[in-house]
This record gives sequence, structure tokens and C-alpha cells, in this order.
Amino acid sequence: MSECTHNCSTCNKEGCGERKSLIINPNKTAKIGKIIAVMSGKGGVGKSFVTSMLAVTANKNGFKTAVMDADITGPSIPKSFGFTASDRAVGSEDGLIPVETKSGIKVMSINLLLEEETRPVVWRGPVISAVVQQFYTDVMWKENDIMFIDMPPGTGDVPLTVYQSLPIDGIIVVTTPQDLVGMVVEKSINMANMLNVPVLGLVENMSYYKCPDCGKEEYIFGKSNVEELANKFNIPLLAKLPINPDVARLVDSGRVEEVDCAPFEKALNVIKEFKKQ
Repeated sequence: MSECTHNCSTCNKEGCGERKSLIINPNKTAKIGKIIAVMSGKGGVGKSFVTSMLAVTANKNGFKTAVMDADITGPSIPKSFGFTASDRAVGSEDGLIPVETKSGIKVMSINLLLEEETRPVVWRGPVISAVVQQFYTDVMWKENDIMFIDMPPGTGDVPLTVYQSLPIDGIIVVTTPQDLVGMVVEKSINMANMLNVPVLGLVENMSYYKCPDCGKEEYIFGKSNVEELANKFNIPLLAKLPINPDVARLVDSGRVEEVDCAPFEKALNVIKEFKKQ
């Protein structure tokens, strides 16, 4: 018996026939343009930071923007945007109302529903996947040009659920210079290819540290091979982000909307111009 590739268009198994679409519908109030997932096979690479900055960049360029935090067990989006204990999502007859940032970005995260932000979410995979789907079906997103989804690390239940049940237009993959990370990131790209989800590009975080005094660049995690990785899969390199303590302080203090957006303009242009086949 041949192994399933999850690509029904190549399936010739007798009796298989056409598969019903697994795509679910958003909340009845929602009108969403493009949906972009940000993922990495490895944790700790700055995926939530990249998601936040892509949303901030899109918002500053005049796009109505939303962020779905699908990292249920490790949500960090609310803290990046400075949400406090009083910023909690509330419900109505039509669904959950997302919380808006100071600049008007709509956000939904499990930490906007918990009484205490440090309370752990100790759920099994199917429950977590169901909650992510509910963030799409039960949240009153209203009209948005672009929704960014902050994915959990890895290639498990949640990424599979998102790819199969949400109409993802494309993904942006985040990596760092270490060879170990690069190997795991390839798994994410290969998963996307298996499921026919377009990979729009790579963002390398923590590429180097630039001395503020002399301007010399130090490669703390070793020299990058991200160009080779991008060439291998024929996908664009969208940004190489330095280690910047000032940026880290802004994000930690909930002021991600004040971070310079210039390094993310190329990624936004790719998202704007991309048309799903």
C-alpha cells in the first residue's frame, strides 16, 4: 500500500474518488482577504516577532489587518502588543470580539481568554486544534485585508489542521543561522510542499549583531547559509534581521508597533503581489 501524500490530485487509489473539501467557513461577520501563516519547524527563532511586525507593517501601509495567535500553549502575541489584564476578549450572540491594538490591529489569542496570562494550557493535540478552528469560525473578525497566523513550532496537529481547514494563501518561514535550525526548517518547507501550500519566502532572524560603536558585524550564531536554503527551494529571501537589543526592549515592553518596519517592506510587497493559483 502506497503512503498517502495528502495530495488528492495525485491519488489514484481505487475507491478513493474525489475528496470533500475540509475548508471551514469563517464567522458570518468576517470578510478576510489573504491569510498568511508564519511558521518554523523550530521554537525560539522569533516567529511571533516576525508575525507581529508583518501585521504592523501591513497596518501602517493602510491594510486592515488581523492576527490569529495559533500558538495555544505558548502565546506571546498579546504581550508584544502591550495588552494588559484588562484587555480581554468578550463574547456576543454572534461570537467572540477580538481585541484591538493601539493602531487598530485585531488580535485573538488564548491569553486574551485566560484569567491569568501565566496559567498553562494543558490540553491534548485534538483539543488545541479545535480551538484554533474556533478562532476562525467563532471570532467576529469583520473586514480585513490580511490575516496573519502565528503558528506553533513543528509540523504536528495544529499546522496540519490550519493547512487543511483554513484557506491559507501562503506561508512565510522563519529561521536562524544555526545548521540545526536550518535542518528543522526544511521540514516545515517540505510539509508545506506536501500539502500544496505556497511558501512565499524566508526570513532569517538573529542573523548578526552590529556593534553600535564601530559598525562591525559579528556572526554570533555562525555564518548564515540562508541564501543556499532559499536557492535550494527556489523561494525568495525576504529579510535578514540583526540582533538588536533596542528592538528586544520595545517588544518586551509591549511596544512592537513602534519598531521600524523598513526590514519587512519586501515581505509585504511579496504578499501584496502574490496570487494563489
